[in-house]
Amino acid sequence: MEKYLEETAMLNYNEKEIQQLIHLRKWKELDEFHKIKEIYQFVQNEILFGYNRCDTLNAVQVLADGYGQCNTKATLLMALLRGAGVPCRLHGFEVSKDFQRGVTSELISLLAPKTFVHTWVEVYYQEKWIVLEGVITDRAYLSALKKRCSDVTGAFRKYAVATKNFKELSVEWKGEDTFVQKEAIVCDYGIFYSPDEFFRQYGQHFHWINRFLYTYFGRKIMTRNVDRIRKRNVEKKYGKGRLKSQGKQ
Repeated sequence: MEKYLEETAMLNYNEKEIQQLIHLRKWKELDEFHKIKEIYQFVQNEILFGYNRCDTLNAVQVLADGYGQCNTKATLLMALLRGAGVPCRLHGFEVSKDFQRGVTSELISLLAPKTFVHTWVEVYYQEKWIVLEGVITDRAYLSALKKRCSDVTGAFRKYAVATKNFKELSVEWKGEDTFVQKEAIVCDYGIFYSPDEFFRQYGQHFHWINRFLYTYFGRKIMTRNVDRIRKRNVEKKYGKGRLKSQGKQ
């Protein structure tokens, strides 16, 4: 298990920002179940779902951004888990782009490659590996999406969600696997000790021009679309006048 606790350049959990967070939240003092639960919920709901400038940000950089997608949230989640003494590893895949419909525009989708690299974290708990893919979508976004698509009862592949049963989709940590994009997987790259190891071998398939457009324009549009869906739910619940203050909590 020692390999699954190591610090790396991307999993830089000995940096003061990570150590201060672990100390402030008192995660090391919790039992294993609640340690995983609290760290999972922090990355899921306090690091909002959004699109970072690249997949190879280290944990401190993701924390500073305050938002993330599958690959960047996986990096931060792994760093916090290992920093708190919980073994974890990375599982790498390719996913199809179709399930991003709703957060992308037609132009962005046209410029994007057919598949993307995708990762999730697996944590070692009660002598088995548990999948934590559900950390990607924050509770507020998923709640807003379920209200927006309340008529869907079966399979769903839109708005960065790919599941067989949208109505019953749950991403809460209960000591079992959590999935939110699993049904978009088209290729399995296997297990990796760290995101550093994975991204040395695999990366997104952008042409350099498309990468530039995504980094400086596309991802910002997608993040705004996600935020717009999330905020509509907050507006309905609290009213527009309280939207700004609610967002700070």
